[in-house]
Amino acid sequence: MIVVTTPSGAIGRQLLGLLLRAEAEPVRVIVRDPSRLPADVRDQVEVVAGSHGDPEVLARALDGAAALFWVVPPNGQVSPAAAWLDFTRPAAAVLARHGVRHVVGVSALGRGTPVAGRAGLVTASLAMDDLIASTGVAYRALANPSFMDNLLEDVESLRAGGVWTGTAAPDRPAPAAATRDIAAAGARLLLHRDWTGSGEVPVLGPEDISPIEMAQVMSEVLGRPIRYQRQLYEDLSAELIGYGLDKDFAAGMADMMRAKDDGLDAGVLRTPDNSLGMTFRQWCTDVLKPAVEQ
Repeated sequence: MIVVTTPSGAIGRQLLGLLLRAEAEPVRVIVRDPSRLPADVRDQVEVVAGSHGDPEVLARALDGAAALFWVVPPNGQVSPAAAWLDFTRPAAAVLARHGVRHVVGVSALGRGTPVAGRAGLVTASLAMDDLIASTGVAYRALANPSFMDNLLEDVESLRAGGVWTGTAAPDRPAPAAATRDIAAAGARLLLHRDWTGSGEVPVLGPEDISPIEMAQVMSEVLGRPIRYQRQLYEDLSAELIGYGLDKDFAAGMADMMRAKDDGLDAGVLRTPDNSLGMTFRQWCTDVLKPAVEQ
């Protein structure tokens, strides 16, 4: 039995589809609102309703389970430490009692870099990895760069003014991954559990690409001029606070983006195994263009 958290989320939804198509073993999901699952999916899985931050819900879901896919849901209303560590502590206690042998978690690049301790949200995510690994389960953290899919938050700006905004240095190449490829990496680990101990599985995407290069690719795929607009870290934090996010979480977001400019995502050497997946151009063709033209 494989247990999947956030089965309606960007990564969890795609990973769940891969597991179901593989038909390798039963799947159980934890979801706050089961109605958010498509009817055909509900017919193929066992559903445990509730939050996977609730130890009683998690205990029910992990009864008889061999593996767990762990994703901390986004929560900008609390500090980064509360969002990642406090949310995960009940799971660490439940894992130790229920004998789950393998856990795959969604995390971030940056471990071992000089900026890992001052990277805001990523620092909290890496601490979460350490907490899960300390339970003695076999654990693999999917170590991800920035998601290509984050650009979907700029669809209105791209459609109306041909602008997308970020804090990265315009000419700094960096890895970027599609959520589809992160889900695929997680599914491979869950379906082939011949691994032990704890460690990371980097998901770098096939190329490093700068914001200026991304804007050029978007211009060509969308058939309209697209330009990149750089935002100050302080302005990002203030904007997030204005949206109602916790001030420490907003500061953690800014710290993460600053750390990325200082080399947070550059600590892993590329290999054929960690550089699989969609190019940015392919992602723009398959995902971004339909969203902008909708």
